[in-house]
Amino acid sequence: MPDILAPQSDALQTLLGQPLPQDGQTMDVRGQSFVLQDGLLRSTQLATSSQRQTSDSFGFKWKRRSSYDRPVVLDAIRVWLVERYGSPESMDWLFPPGERKVLLDAGCGSGLSALELFGEHLNQVSYVGADISEAVDVAAKRFGERGIQGQFIQSDLTKLPFADESVDAIFSEGVLHHTDSTRGALASVARLLKVGGRIMFYVYKKKSPIREFTDDFIREKLQGMDPEQAWDALMPLTMLGETLGRLNVEVDVPQAVDLLGIPAGKIDLQRLFYWHIFKAYYRPDWSLEEMNHVNFDWYAPKNSFRQTPEEIRAWCTDLNLAIEREIVEDAGVTVIARKTGSN
Repeated sequence: MPDILAPQSDALQTLLGQPLPQDGQTMDVRGQSFVLQDGLLRSTQLATSSQRQTSDSFGFKWKRRSSYDRPVVLDAIRVWLVERYGSPESMDWLFPPGERKVLLDAGCGSGLSALELFGEHLNQVSYVGADISEAVDVAAKRFGERGIQGQFIQSDLTKLPFADESVDAIFSEGVLHHTDSTRGALASVARLLKVGGRIMFYVYKKKSPIREFTDDFIREKLQGMDPEQAWDALMPLTMLGETLGRLNVEVDVPQAVDLLGIPAGKIDLQRLFYWHIFKAYYRPDWSLEEMNHVNFDWYAPKNSFRQTPEEIRAWCTDLNLAIEREIVEDAGVTVIARKTGSN
């Protein structure tokens, strides 16, 4: 790194506008109460009932490091992230020479996406990871293991105790749709972004009608279970997805089935089920537990909204976010947008 780069500042304290308390003590920030526990600042009033369920699901998932921390999984995630956001070397607006930007990871989970996309480049920014769940503890540990600097806060991302226009960039990979309102969550974090700053986010896209029905049907079935029970309940579905994938059979749909949103053309049988009937993730080089992690990520949270690209574009326009990069896939929509004015 260049010698002229200033050392990492205490970005979290700067954003809070006051020093952190001693461990076990509380503090009030902009009308909210927080406690410093085990070295991390945590909100004392975390969520609505649906958000608590979502928090419990993700807290459980991210603690199961064996289901996502193997190199073959991390490599696949890294490739997918770079395909959608671009490489960090191309982000001169986030990593300008000799300057340290404040990067907020809104919904950091275990830090997986940030670590895989940005890697050691994170040591060039003042990184603050925020998550509603206890995954922040896992993130702090994983950052330390990688020798990456970062600070963390356990808080609802729609109620982060930071001033308007206080961060230079926001990263929110696959998180906004897990709140009580995707648009509301986008608005909540966008207010924190400085004019001229960028937000990078990914949200789920609406699927074909049978998939939409099945997704909600299974998700509702899981609501009466604790996370461990939900994990076990999804394993037969994951095994079926693996069986379909191993068949390696291609289906030629002769004509588009517009009534069901199924396009014409050749498609692998497992993919036909995956996109149009039910999600059952499959990769031949992943274990059942790793594939079940992906399915659990999708089905277990109560809050898991899907939206159209048109809705997302309209939200960005309303919030003064000029889209600079947009990737629309069957799974979701990836956006990099620049804030053009105060909200």
